[in-house]
Amino acid sequence: MIDLWVFIPASFALNLAFGPNNLIAMTHGAQRSITFAAVASIARLAAFVPMIAASALGLGVLLSASATLFTIVKIVGAAYLVWMGIKLLRSTPSAAVDHEHLKPSLAMAFRREALIAISNPKAILIFAAFFPQFVDTSNYWLSYAVLGLIFVLLEAVAILIYAAVGRFAAAFASTRLHWFQRASGGGMIVFGMLLLFSRQPRGAV
Repeated sequence: MIDLWVFIPASFALNLAFGPNNLIAMTHGAQRSITFAAVASIARLAAFVPMIAASALGLGVLLSASATLFTIVKIVGAAYLVWMGIKLLRSTPSAAVDHEHLKPSLAMAFRREALIAISNPKAILIFAAFFPQFVDTSNYWLSYAVLGLIFVLLEAVAILIYAAVGRFAAAFASTRLHWFQRASGGGMIVFGMLLLFSRQPRGAV
């Protein structure tokens, strides 16, 4: 039987943890709107579904055990985060430039969300290390599906929270949106470097 009273708050803590995906949701909220950020985040939630399925199939164990595979995924993910951070920094306009330049298209926002979600090897390891602690082995696939659904729903709530924070921050400093853009770019670079120098988890799964 799944211990939901423990799983839900523990999962929500993971959902709320500040990371590159939540940073981009906050950025989209500031640049466009809460609704825009929520729609763009569908790409992240869609990416999480096969990642959860992969963990259920045991691919998380492979990623955790293979130093080479983990390193390859880590480098690719770190490079993408740093590249996107640099793009955000370079797109900073002068005070005289219309802030419309800062607003991404929905297609661009979709790509950002999806690529950030799948570029971090620790995401699938979270599913592979965290979910098994709550899986009902007598109903393995059903319980994994229930846990995955709950995680995705809580992730959607976390996205709305971060998008709202970004939107309200932008509303209070509407003439300084380029500074928020710069901070977001810097944050992406920091997350990329942290990922690059992170160690392969041991004994996680």
